[in-house]
Amino acid sequence: MFAFTYVWPYMGLGAALLLGLLLCTDALRSDLEVSRGRDLVWLAWAGTLAYLIHQFEEHGVDALGSTYAFRTEMCRNFGFPDVQACPIPFSFVTAVNISVVWLFGPTTALLGRRRPELALAFFSVPFFNTLMHIGPAVAKGVYNAGLLTAIAIFLPLSLWAFHIALSRYRLGWRAVIATIAAGIVYHAIMIGSAAVFVAGRMNVLVLDVIQVINPVLILLIVARLGRPRPTWLNFRG
Repeated sequence: MFAFTYVWPYMGLGAALLLGLLLCTDALRSDLEVSRGRDLVWLAWAGTLAYLIHQFEEHGVDALGSTYAFRTEMCRNFGFPDVQACPIPFSFVTAVNISVVWLFGPTTALLGRRRPELALAFFSVPFFNTLMHIGPAVAKGVYNAGLLTAIAIFLPLSLWAFHIALSRYRLGWRAVIATIAAGIVYHAIMIGSAAVFVAGRMNVLVLDVIQVINPVLILLIVARLGRPRPTWLNFRG
């Protein structure tokens, strides 16, 4: 498991290459009558690709050449400037990233073929994640691992997905707001559970299981609150 901790970002980069090739075909499209960029299912796959690249900047090699830099920054934010003394387990980082990208991303794309709002649900994570990178960067005036891909890829792709959800699929603002709210809840649980662990009130197994379950809450929130009201005007513009 310790070896996998350092290997998975490179595995993800390899998966990103394969996914990029598939995105150039029709295999990951749900509607061949419109361009790829107007297909929410295709956009969910594209979002997964974007996150695989983002993960490499965070946990592989960042824009400054540092390796596995994100955990170091996270430990500092929790008050542990010495990363060697940081109690946050490597398994936490791995559980978060594997579950939300490798599992949650494809799941939203597959479910989105029947429920477009669930394809949109994937963007709950990259959109709010972008804000969490930009906020500290602006406040401290320094680069943080993941900032480059968050600004260059996450932000425009998320905003475009919201636009397509509103203009083509006519999901309405409730779907967009539910997606953003789900992203806030997801990050609150992730950070909150880590804080509880650091305080010694949770064991590592529970901490990791929470990260695996956490993305499911996004689907539940968006499925419940983001489903458009039935109307003959809905869908396919």
